[in-house]
Amino acid sequence: MAEDSVPVPVPVPSSTNTAPLGHSVIPIVNKLQDIFAQLGSQSTIELPQVAVVGSQSSGKSSVLEALVGRDFLPRGSDICTRRPLVLQLIQTKCKPDGTEDEWGEFLHLPGKRFVDFNEIRREIQAETEREAGVNKGVSDKQIRLKIFSPNVLDITLVDLPGITKVPVGDQPSDIEARIRTMIMSYIKLPSCLILAVTPANADLANSDALQIAGNADPDGYRTIGVITKLDIMDRGTDARNFLLGKVIPLRLGYIGVVNRSQEDIRMNRSIKDALIAEEKFFRSRPVYSELADRCGVPQLAKKLNQEWRVCARGHESEPL
Repeated sequence: MAEDSVPVPVPVPSSTNTAPLGHSVIPIVNKLQDIFAQLGSQSTIELPQVAVVGSQSSGKSSVLEALVGRDFLPRGSDICTRRPLVLQLIQTKCKPDGTEDEWGEFLHLPGKRFVDFNEIRREIQAETEREAGVNKGVSDKQIRLKIFSPNVLDITLVDLPGITKVPVGDQPSDIEARIRTMIMSYIKLPSCLILAVTPANADLANSDALQIAGNADPDGYRTIGVITKLDIMDRGTDARNFLLGKVIPLRLGYIGVVNRSQEDIRMNRSIKDALIAEEKFFRSRPVYSELADRCGVPQLAKKLNQEWRVCARGHESEPL
C-alpha cells in the first residue's frame, strides 16, 4: 500500500477559543477505560462512541478506512474483524512548517509509535491471532488503537466482527449467536451511536445490520444507516427509496457511500482519488444527483460529528 499521507476532506471543526463540547471529559474517560482494559477489569465507563455493525463483506472496513484516510485494516474474503477494535481518533495540529505527522499507538504496546500504517495492519492481525487463534476464531477481548492525525475528527469508533451465519475454521456452531451477543453488548448502551452498514447489492429490506440495530434502538434515535456498494447494484435498480427512508425509516437517516473495490485496493488507488470518484458518481447519476449533497464519506463524517457531539454534550455535565 502507498504510505503517502492522504488528507481526507472531512468536515473538521474550525478552531475557536471555546473547546468543542465534550472535550473536557472525553480524554479523561478514555484514559480510565484504557486503565480498566489493561487490568482486565469488567468495569466500564459509558462514553459516546460509534459502533460499526454489518454483515461479513458489507464494506465496514472500507468505510472506517475512508473516515481515517489511511489503509490500516486487515482485509480478505473471509471474516477479518475477529476481535472488537476500539479506535480512538485524536485530531492533532500540523507542524509550524505545515507538514503533518500521523501515527498509531496500541494499548498493549505502550510507548511504541507506529508511523507505518502497514505495520499497524500487521500488528492488528498478530494481536488478533494471539487471542483468537489463526483459524477464524472470534474473541470478545478488545484491541485498543489510537490514531493521531490532523485529518481526523475526535471520535471513538468500534469495529465489530461481521455477522456471519455459516461457521468456518475454528468457529463454533453457534457463531452467529455469539457475534450477535457481542454486538448487542455495545449497541444496547444509550451512549452508543450505531453505524448500520448494508451493501446495496444485497437484500436491503432484510439487512442484518438494520435488524440488530432495530433490536437495540427500536425508535431509531441512535442509528445512522450506511448503504455501501451502490456502484455495483444490478442494472436497472437503485437504492433511492432506501436513502430517502421510505423503506425502513430511521430518524437519523441514511447516507450512501461508494468505497474502493478490491481491484482498486490491489492497484493502490488512494483514498483521496476514491473520494473524488465517489463524488463524481453521485453527481453524474440522475437517480442520485438530487441526493448528492447528503451522500458520500465527507457527509458521513459530518453526520457522525454532529450526532456524536450531541452525545458528548450530555456527558459534559455528568460527574465521573
